[in-house]
Amino acid sequence: MRDSCRELFKKLEILPLYSQYIFSISIFVIKNKHLFYTNKQTHSIHTRFKTNLHPPTADLTKFQKAVYYSTIKIFNNLPHNIKDLANEIVPFWNALKRFLLINSFYNSKEYFNYKRHSIEN
Repeated sequence: MRDSCRELFKKLEILPLYSQYIFSISIFVIKNKHLFYTNKQTHSIHTRFKTNLHPPTADLTKFQKAVYYSTIKIFNNLPHNIKDLANEIVPFWNALKRFLLINSFYNSKEYFNYKRHSIEN
């Protein structure tokens, strides 16, 4: 029988592999802001998505599966309260780590369904 280690990971404060990937990608974005544009920088309309990274327009599937594009998708899926801390590295790091420890994502499907699930509840 195969049991999930999810609760054990939470108890021991260990991030599963995909959660570590989310953490690393998000920290990379914060430390390399000059490589990305936010929605706030690309248009003057102030929306709730102003802290999201602006994805480049590309129709090529190959480009959309590349690291740069997936980095933007991963960062944009973070909760707004965490993205709002993007200018302060330590509070961002702490909030992100806490979020990932609580949710313990095992794969991209779980992570990208997180917002949809939390909005419905």
